Amino acid sequence: MFAPRGASDQELAQIVRQELHRDLAGLAARATPRIVRSNDPADAIAREAAERRADLVVTGVARSELLCATTMAALNRYSKMSYREMPTLLLEFHGSEASVVEQAETVQELARENGGLDFQWATKAEERSKLWDARHHAYFACLQLKAGARALSTDVCVPISRLAECIVATEQDIKKASMPIPLFGHVGDGNFHLMILVDPDSDADIEEAWELNTRLVRRALALGGTCTGEHGIGLGKREFLVEEFGAEAVEVMRQLKATLDPRNLLNPGKVV
Repeated sequence: MFAPRGASDQELAQIVRQELHRDLAGLAARATPRIVRSNDPADAIAREAAERRADLVVTGVARSELLCATTMAALNRYSKMSYREMPTLLLEFHGSEASVVEQAETVQELARENGGLDFQWATKAEERSKLWDARHHAYFACLQLKAGARALSTDVCVPISRLAECIVATEQDIKKASMPIPLFGHVGDGNFHLMILVDPDSDADIEEAWELNTRLVRRALALGGTCTGEHGIGLGKREFLVEEFGAEAVEVMRQLKATLDPRNLLNPGKVV
């Protein structure tokens, strides 16, 4: 987002509003709703509807989490829940009691307009905690989907305006995979994760997982995103640094590292 030098407060406010209308796809409430979509997880984000109603929800946005159908099925078995095993969006709004109610009602209407099958919301702390249990237990629940499996976890982040496109394409990749791959993440900021469940003794599984990860990263980069939104570069994604930032930028990183760490004591061989 760029603003002209000397822009007035009113002009800055208008620029911010335009950016929010362009990018807002994730919604969230201190009253925490749970919205279930009937089809693609991307539809659960209700992007077009959210853009039309951005003025009504943007001031209370707190967090927005997406859980795919595979994740919901794992949670039902792991935590003895009975949620619909369909893509589900968890949302949280902050604000006054009146504004939270207004925002929750607005999201309920958005869900209905966009084919949502269910909507639950709560304002009491214990009720909110129960709704968020699903997200908090996702990792351990999903590990149970494949006996003896280990998770190759990966994540990417893209502009919210491209998030639906990225998730839909990734779901198509998941459908072709030979192993379970839960998808969940912080869609309110454009970040989502895959848990690729591999047999640690299977070279074929590991090779397939890395190939899927490579396609995911390059998909995100092509959509103007980054190779990781939360996990970090580490060893697994350092090969994508040049693709994302360019050789000159990475060389500057190397020079800075050498200046601050001339004996190469800090994470030798990692990143730069």
